[in-house]
Parts: sequence; C-alpha cells; structure tokens
Amino acid sequence: MNAPASPLADNLKAVCTAIAQSEHEAQRTAGSVQLVAVSKTFDAAEITPALEAGQRIFGENRVQEAEAKWPQLREKFSGVELHLIGPLQSNKAADAVALFDVIQTVDREKIAASLAGEIRKQNRAVKLFVQVNTGSEEQKAGIDPREAVAFVARCRDVHGLEIAGLMCIPPVDENPGPHFALLRKLATEAGISELSMGMSGDFETAIAFGATYVRVGSAIFGSRPPLTKA
Repeated sequence: MNAPASPLADNLKAVCTAIAQSEHEAQRTAGSVQLVAVSKTFDAAEITPALEAGQRIFGENRVQEAEAKWPQLREKFSGVELHLIGPLQSNKAADAVALFDVIQTVDREKIAASLAGEIRKQNRAVKLFVQVNTGSEEQKAGIDPREAVAFVARCRDVHGLEIAGLMCIPPVDENPGPHFALLRKLATEAGISELSMGMSGDFETAIAFGATYVRVGSAIFGSRPPLTKA
C-alpha cells in the first residue's frame, strides 16, 4: 500500500498545475516557466518532501543559511539547482559563487566586480540576474529602473559577466502587472530573455507577462516560521 502524499507534495502539485494552466492561458510553450521553490527559513527535514516529490530548483535568501543545509541535501538528491534570491554582500561573494548555481540579485558595481573575480578564480559557470527595484522603494534592494539597461551593459563590458535575466519584487501594496511589464520592457532593451518575477500571490500574472522563473514559497511550504534572534 502506498504511503499517503504529504501536504507539501500536494501543495507542490497544485502550484505546478497552476503554472501549466497559466502557460496555456498565456499561449506560452508548456514547460517554458521554471518553478523556484523558495525554501528560506525552512530546515532540511521540511525541504526533503519537496525533493522527494521531484522538485529540484530552490531559492534561498541568505548564503549562511543555505550553507548550513544544502550541501547535505545535495549528497542525498542529485540535480539540485540552487538560486540566491536575497541581497548579496560583497564579502559573501566567494561563498555564493561556490554554493549557488544562479544568483538573481546582482544590483550594484561592487557586487558585479566581486562576482566577476570569484567566477574567474573558482572557474564556475554561475547564471546571473540583475535585480531591478521597479517600485523605486528606498528600503528595497535592486538597481533603479532608469539605470538597469546601462548597468547590464557595464556588467558585460566592464566586468565580463554574462547576464542571463532580470528579477524584480513589486511593492506589496501595488498591482504587480505594471511592474512585470516594466521588467519585460527593460529586458527587451537590454537584449535579455530570462525574467524572474512572480511569487505565491501573483505568479499567474507574472506568467502572463512573460516570466521564465516564478519564485513560490508559502503556497508550497506554508507560513514561514517566526524569525528568531541569534
């Protein structure tokens, strides 16, 4: 007799079904949108059911947290693709390049320079996205939209980085559609095809606007545990 599916596996299946339906409604090619399961703040035991269900792309916010759980998980599960989706400090660039396959939060010259040096030093092929602060929020990371295209060009021409895509996190109290449309416009101007946009509450909208990656956490893992002080 088969063991019953875990609630997390059911959640994951529901999200994947919704992505497929959104692709169909947007007349997108089936499978053109990749799901990044956002596992930040969840421990290895809580992530394991998603891995057992076949999910292989995960997003983490902090280098140190990811270092504490993913090396062991990767020993048990092959084919994991790990994305850094939180702000990166330059002093963590070496660790980030060593651990992550995709870094979605390149947003300033110092980070671009640090990553370029570490990618050459470690000889690692890391996929890079520029984070754009589409809402121009002072408290939020990301390059100003007016500077995004020029910044992508500097990453390429000055630092020798290959920029694969753009990423954004719209303001929580605004319609995300215009922000997704802006990111798509900037990507076109920069000659970029990948777009990381859309989270648990708006990934269907993001897919309609051309997202190639959606970052979904709470719809899969449930509410996040409360933050504790170190």
